[in-house]
Amino acid sequence: MNEKSKVLALKYRPKIFKELIGQKVASDTIINSIKADKIPNAYLFTGIRGVGKTTIARIVAKSLNCLNGIEKLCEKNLCTNCEGISKSSHMDVLELNGADKTSINDIRDLIEFSRYGPTSSKYKIFIIDEVHQISSSAFNALLKILEEPPSYLKFILATTEIKKVPVTIVSRCQRFDLSRVKSEDLFQFIKAVKDKENGNISDEALKLIVKISEGSVRDALSLLDRGLLSLNEKKELNLSEAQKIFGYFDKSQLIEMFNLVLQGDEKKVLETYRNIFDQGIDPKVFINDFLELIYYFKNIDSLTLESTNFSLNDEEFSKIKKISNSIDNKILILFWQFTIKTIEELEVVSNQNLSIEMYLMRLIYLSPLKQKKHIENKNTQKLSIEKDSNYVSKNDVVDQIKNVAQEKKIKSESDINIKAENKIIDSFKNLLDICNEKKEIKLKYELEKNVNLVNFERNRIEISFNENLDKSFVKELSLKLYEWTGERWIISFSKERGQLSIKQREDDQKKKLFDDIKNTQLYSEFIKKFPDAYLNDVILDKKNDDDK
Repeated sequence: MNEKSKVLALKYRPKIFKELIGQKVASDTIINSIKADKIPNAYLFTGIRGVGKTTIARIVAKSLNCLNGIEKLCEKNLCTNCEGISKSSHMDVLELNGADKTSINDIRDLIEFSRYGPTSSKYKIFIIDEVHQISSSAFNALLKILEEPPSYLKFILATTEIKKVPVTIVSRCQRFDLSRVKSEDLFQFIKAVKDKENGNISDEALKLIVKISEGSVRDALSLLDRGLLSLNEKKELNLSEAQKIFGYFDKSQLIEMFNLVLQGDEKKVLETYRNIFDQGIDPKVFINDFLELIYYFKNIDSLTLESTNFSLNDEEFSKIKKISNSIDNKILILFWQFTIKTIEELEVVSNQNLSIEMYLMRLIYLSPLKQKKHIENKNTQKLSIEKDSNYVSKNDVVDQIKNVAQEKKIKSESDINIKAENKIIDSFKNLLDICNEKKEIKLKYELEKNVNLVNFERNRIEISFNENLDKSFVKELSLKLYEWTGERWIISFSKERGQLSIKQREDDQKKKLFDDIKNTQLYSEFIKKFPDAYLNDVILDKKNDDDK
């Protein structure tokens, strides 16, 4: 393929370690290990899409097999090995995609192929991309060869979903968690690419690209490609045009609409939203941006402009800070809860646009204050707030909103005919025991696997947010706690990391047991007699489990 005809994501794909963006720690560690000749049997790269997992896998393969060695790794004038690896045509470097090669037979063929040494290089290397997609039986077939491969064989695994890779596989690899690329680093990179391509794009438009890409270099380059292709030779791609091309709207419109919601101006809120919708904005994009805005209003005092990931400009940041001073934090938290609920509703409704409009109306009627100004003293011309017939106090409104927010979650005692059992639940372990006693299997499963406990006290449970939690978890747990104790419980999400879940602790225990068993003399003697055998699993004794 002609270099000029390549898309930017391929044209500017890093070929050596120093060209990688935002992955210095991983690069330095790998380089040092190769120089010290302490090369692991297998590498495992994990991270979001587009941060360089497959790219760094190829660079590692070139570093191990380059005829000039790691110290003089080929940059421009490629040796035969580096050239073959770059073109994915080298006989000793085999690239597989876990989505295509999922079965145990595919892995067995791979193992059979590995019995033959390299033809023209130092190492035979297998790169398996999206490794989490291969089957359980295929993973089991990999275990033995990953632990004790021939000296000439190396594995490089890559995945976007590390949780789906068995811990037995992870423990046999040298793992590298590739981070999202920082906004400023990504901005400087695509700006340099834009200059090389002689593109006429404003910095504000580039910042929008950075924001949309969410730390993914590949996504950023793809968006930049679209932006460059949309340009006329004499025209600059500014922020306004970029928003139209990428399906994003001016954030100042959203801020103004938020302010109108607080003022209770139903007509102008609907006009503003419909104007945004007419720009071609997807309702899901709108509601997620609105959720982000609520977060900024709630936490603006603890944020800097740089920490918003280019989501806001100076003017928008200042405006949010000014408006936020007049908003009760309790209202913002309730707005957040309503927004999350609406996001769930969008998955099931047929007309998402109407659902968004009704959502905005609900927020308006939850607004805490409808105020009007009048002259308190004609001599001094001081302004005060007069309560009209529709005025209610902040506390009254907050209580009202709480009742509305919980209406669908917890019905009245008479509606659901619950006879409270008046049990005392004073610890997380106590809660698990009751779930077990009541045979609440699904609830117990979520508590053990997906709950990272931050704080537990009477009538209040605080946990870390976990995307794997069942959507109905909070609702079901609230209902059961009320049924068992006769009291209302608050279940909230925290920014804190929290404790490891019970499942995570068990996995850690299993890993330690694996290692301990393999270090025993009995295991060594057994493997000598049965060389094809391997330790598949251990069973934990939960009788003396003291989890709280």
